[in-house]
Parts: sequence; C-alpha cells; structure tokens
Amino acid sequence: MQYLEQILFAVVLGVAVYFFTKSVKRIRRNINLGKEEDISDNKPLRWKTMAKVALGQSKMVVRPIAGFLHIIVYVGFVLINIEVLEIVIDGLFGTHRVLSFLGPVYDVAIGFFEILALLVLVACVVFLARRFISKIPRFHKPEMKGWATQDASYILVMEIVLMAALLKMNATDQVLQAKGADHYVAAGSFPISQYLVGFFNGFSIPTLVIFERVFWWFHILGILFFLNYVPYSKHLHIILAFPNTWYSRLSPAGEFANMPEITNEVNLMLDPSKADPNMPPPEKFGVNDITDLSWKNLLDAYTCTECGRCTSSCPANITGKNLSPRKIMMDTRDRAEQLGKEKDIHGSEYHDGKSLHDLISKEELWACTTCNACVEACPVNINPVEIIFGMRQYLAMEKAEMPNEWNMMNSNIENNQAPWQFSPTDRANWTNEL
Repeated sequence: MQYLEQILFAVVLGVAVYFFTKSVKRIRRNINLGKEEDISDNKPLRWKTMAKVALGQSKMVVRPIAGFLHIIVYVGFVLINIEVLEIVIDGLFGTHRVLSFLGPVYDVAIGFFEILALLVLVACVVFLARRFISKIPRFHKPEMKGWATQDASYILVMEIVLMAALLKMNATDQVLQAKGADHYVAAGSFPISQYLVGFFNGFSIPTLVIFERVFWWFHILGILFFLNYVPYSKHLHIILAFPNTWYSRLSPAGEFANMPEITNEVNLMLDPSKADPNMPPPEKFGVNDITDLSWKNLLDAYTCTECGRCTSSCPANITGKNLSPRKIMMDTRDRAEQLGKEKDIHGSEYHDGKSLHDLISKEELWACTTCNACVEACPVNINPVEIIFGMRQYLAMEKAEMPNEWNMMNSNIENNQAPWQFSPTDRANWTNEL
C-alpha cells in the first residue's frame, strides 16, 4: 500500500510539473512575440535594483498597511515552501518528516513555519476584507469586473485553505506522535496547531492516520494545483517580479529614445553632414500590435499583479478620464494571449489582422500626460507609458489620427516653427504697442 501511494504521488507530481512547464513555455513564447531588445547594460545596478525592489519590497511599503500584509504573505510563501520540499521527499520515498534529523533546528523551523502560516491566513482574510468590506476604490474600477476580481478572490481563498490544511495536518501529526503510532517520529515544534489537538484527541490511531493523510494529500495537491493556476492568474508576478525588476529601465523617467529614421530626416534638413543618405525608410512608425512592442513591454504585461497602484496615482484617471494604466497592461497581456493562441492553431507566421488598438481606445491613449506617476507607483517597475507612447506614435505618424488641436499645433510648428498661427516674422509685433 505504501509503494502504491509513492507511485501515485510520483505520477501526480510528474503531471503537475509537466503542465507547469508547458505553461511556462507558452508564456515565454508569447513574451517573445515582441521585438528583440538588448537590455544587459550596467549589471551591478540591475542586481541592486532587483534586490531592492523585488526581494526587498521597497516600493510596496510606500503604502504601509498593504505593504506590511504583502511582506507577510511574501515571506510566508517563500519560507513555507521549505516544508513543501520535505513533503515532496516524503511523498517520493515513503518517509515521514525526513528532515527531522536536524533536531532542534528542525523544531524551530516547523514552529516558525506555523507562525507564518497563521500570519498568512490572517493577512489573506484582511486582504479579502479590504476588497469586499472596506471596498478600496482601486479594486473596483471598471477593468476589475468579472474575472479580474474573481481571480484575486480565488488566490486569497486558496492560500487560506492551504494554510488551514497545513495546521490541521500538523495537529493530527502531534496526536499520532503522542500516541506512539508507527512511522510518526517525534519531531517538530507546534506553537499554533497545538490548539487544534483537542479536536482530534478522541479518535483512534487508524482514524487519525486517515485524517493526517487526507490533510497531507489535500495540502500538497492544493499546492500543485496552485502551481498550475499561477501561470493563468495575476499571481504570476511572484515569479516574474525578479526578472522584470532586473530588466528595469535605468534611464531617467520621461526620457524617450529618438527614432533613428526621424533623427536622420532632421539631420538631412539641418545638418546633412550628420545624416546617412542611405538609411532605408522605416517599415512603420509606432505600435499597432504587440509585435511592435519590445519583449520587455510584454514581460511587463505578464508581471502586472493588477494591484491598481498605477491607476490610483494617475492624474488622468483621478480626474475622470478613461485612461487606466492597469487596463493598458491587462489589455496588452490579453492581446498577447489571443495572438499566441491563434499562432498555435495557424502557425508561427500567422497574424489575425487584429491589433492592440482594438482593445485600447484613442480616448485612453490621448488622456495620458506622460507624467510617469504610474511608473513611479508600480511595485515591480512596470512601465505603461512606453506602450501608450508607442501607440500614440502610430496614431499620429501612421494614421494622422490626432485631436484637432494637436493637428493644428503640428501644422503651425511645421509651417511657422512655433505652435501659433502666424508668421515667425510677426512674433515681435506686439512690442510696437509699447
């Protein structure tokens, strides 16, 4: 029977790892739909940024309550997975608490994990209360209706259930240890689950073994299910936050890269000696679809945790305009998923004829003031402004679809070298009246 359980566990683990690997390959392929971009400069600063922002959570604590709760969940997630490693070893080799040979170190570790489990459980309950009782406004914007809110709720409920299963597993294990049951070595410290022991003391050893196995299986199956749920949810940021912050933009906020073709045209007019007369014309200007974005823009989209700090900091959104930086990232990710599925069906060279502009309206794009408040607010250094700016370039330079006021201004700059509708020779006429 023991070997049957080990074989079953190995099969379940293998299936879970297979599907998770498949999901990772899908996401990697979708991110690589973007254009190539070399982001490998200044490696020491990049490691420092990742350590500070992703590992150190430096931008989370700007909002102290949410930041403190997030750190609890984050630390709990990382450290409790050490116990998951032990569970995996036990499942594969038929052992029980295989790391108990560490003695006092093991006891302290298990006790610490239990305290973390309780803190994570409480933090998730508070997060749910903030969403559905306090109703924090940024969680109830239009783009959060439907799946986005359901996804966040599922994640929090799963974490609560998993932590509860861990504590109940430890509680039944304590009773079995005390009763001297075979295979249940006396090991571990249980500062939290000891208060659950009273619910199980009256059961016989065979019944307690069933309880312990049920909680054990429920806990590990829940973790493996969660592992495969993550690639389809906003919780993917627990993995991608690290590479995304490493590849952070290091140039000053608001600084945009010049387009070589435009720079060359300007040089041809102003200083031909600096121009390249043989430079080919550009294939297109700006961003029409995700294939015109860089892979880093798509990594940003997949890293977005939909927390809404960007939107709650956006002056355009605050003043009632349609723009929501969070929606920009969500739409970009959705479009990557959509095009990726089409390529799976029709081949890698296929394009469905749709574009990112089908999901993001002109009103949203023109509302952006490029103030970079969203970039500053993002806990993992996502940059929605780059996507917005690229899409506006496409509208302005490819489609000539700008607000009338902008068209007039651009015409005046082109003809009069100033935004005003009069000749440069007339600029000083107002001084005649002095």
